[in-house]
Amino acid sequence: MAEVGGIAADRLRSIVERIEKLEEEKAAMAADIRDVYAEAKGNGFDVKTLRQVVRLRKLDAADRDEQEALLDLYKRVLEL
Repeated sequence: MAEVGGIAADRLRSIVERIEKLEEEKAAMAADIRDVYAEAKGNGFDVKTLRQVVRLRKLDAADRDEQEALLDLYKRVLEL
């Protein structure tokens, strides 16, 4: 394995190539997600609300309850 400045060139190349592959997969996945949201919109669903639902489902119940309680409090304070 050739070394330049103390860095193993083959190992560095391997890491960079793996990152590049993952970045390509991430871009493809993002395109697939956009397609699903477009499909949902075409079926009459509100995309902004769907994104909120997806975000909320990622939270555990306690965190979700806390965020909803804070939002409710802020809305009451601001008379919304």
